[in-house]
Amino acid sequence: MRKIEIFDTTLRDGEQSAGVNLNTIEKLEIAKQLERLGVDVIEAGFPAASRGDLEAVKLIADTIKNSSVTGLARANKGDIDAAWEALKGSAEPRIHVFIATSPIHREYKLKMTQDEVVERAVEAVKYAKEKFAKVQFSAEDACRTEPEFLVRVAEAVIDAGATVVNIPDTVGYITPKEIKELFSYLTSNIKNLDKAILSAHCHDDLGMATANSLAAIEGGAGQVEGTINGIGERAGNVALEEVAVALHIRNDFYQATTGMKLNEIKRTSNLVSKLTGMIVPANKAVIGDNAFAHESGIHQDGVLKEKTTYEIITPELIGVSSNKLVLGKHSGRHAFKNKAIELGFELVEDKLNEAFKTFKDLADKKKEITDEDLFSILADKQTEATDVSQYALTSIQVQYGTENIPTATIAAVLPDGSQVTEAATGSGSVEAIYNTIERIIDGPVKLLDYKINSVSGGRDALAEVYVRIRFQESEISGRGTAQDVLEASARAYLNAVNRILSLKAQQKEKAHI
Repeated sequence: MRKIEIFDTTLRDGEQSAGVNLNTIEKLEIAKQLERLGVDVIEAGFPAASRGDLEAVKLIADTIKNSSVTGLARANKGDIDAAWEALKGSAEPRIHVFIATSPIHREYKLKMTQDEVVERAVEAVKYAKEKFAKVQFSAEDACRTEPEFLVRVAEAVIDAGATVVNIPDTVGYITPKEIKELFSYLTSNIKNLDKAILSAHCHDDLGMATANSLAAIEGGAGQVEGTINGIGERAGNVALEEVAVALHIRNDFYQATTGMKLNEIKRTSNLVSKLTGMIVPANKAVIGDNAFAHESGIHQDGVLKEKTTYEIITPELIGVSSNKLVLGKHSGRHAFKNKAIELGFELVEDKLNEAFKTFKDLADKKKEITDEDLFSILADKQTEATDVSQYALTSIQVQYGTENIPTATIAAVLPDGSQVTEAATGSGSVEAIYNTIERIIDGPVKLLDYKINSVSGGRDALAEVYVRIRFQESEISGRGTAQDVLEASARAYLNAVNRILSLKAQQKEKAHI
């Protein structure tokens, strides 16, 4: 069995998804879960992009010990220096340097010749190698680059010290047959490939990212790059869970495996979905809610007689738990803490106490508390900002009737600690709530997106609301969870506003340093 390295870029390429804004705490929580999942490399961000990104990468690099942490850098000294500042404290300092190689990028973006691209790439890799033990080089838009030139670039950067050469399908253009042939060609023609491995990074613009990644493995790729749930720019990246499970189920064909703990897949998927606000489609391969559902009578009959008639992946393989009652209103704090640890959360004492109180309040209202409910409560508390100077919802009341104008009355605590009560109307209940909140906060807010999702089944299920807003010239997302959808809507809106205020405060503080 060949070991395929798994390079996760959820925190870098995945965060580039439209509408996704993760704060440092959320990034760290995802990184911890990726470590538990067993990915080999975590690309934590692009340190040179901003001071905030650099500090987030540094925190992750200093925390994670069982996965290698890396950061993206363009082929210039400034980016490499920023990456070193962020990553030098990691268990295995590693950098990911890139420059475009395709004719269209050379001509229109870089305005460089082949010789100039090779020279820049070699200079960058040599400089990076002076600092980093592991250097990965990416030939951006490699799959639209002349194969002969790719060989030349690869040999040059390997000689300069690169230990991984990434061949990305940056725009999701290539087909499975073509990428297998390309990797086979590179494997056969790169003379010094014994000193490095080839990596595949496939985008899903034509819906072929998983097929292309598996074909690249057939062609000789030793590493696959992607994201959890397949999130990323445009149509996203390859979904790593699909690659890992495909290699496991069809090991007879691929003769390859990964080091991923497959029973952590569902938990990782749920965390990424919750914190990014990107809901997983029910029919999504491997992790969708319908992945193990059988509607057809023929299918149901077959599965009841023998699961393997229609089920090639068991729910247990990816960590899907039964939706059973796990804790109740009489459960104590010790049992709650043990369940939190079982679900992958290690909250500090204050946060654990807050989460336990929220759980007890919910247990008084909800007959059954499921793993999904607890996961949602714990994730909210684990990633909740600790700033005291924020808006806090005290109470909400909404009046609605088909013959009446919807009216919302909201009491809240302001950042200065004072309390205020406001009311406003709207064409619907949610609009009335948001019009009221606009009266409470300082400045107009524009709602760009609104999504609502049920945490679990049943009429008493928790509601999760995701919003994306523009406030004080910034766009950001927010989320709120409550048993009532209107309360969840209000909490999501205030969460987004508070995230912007926190971001502005951090920027102001850094400006004074």
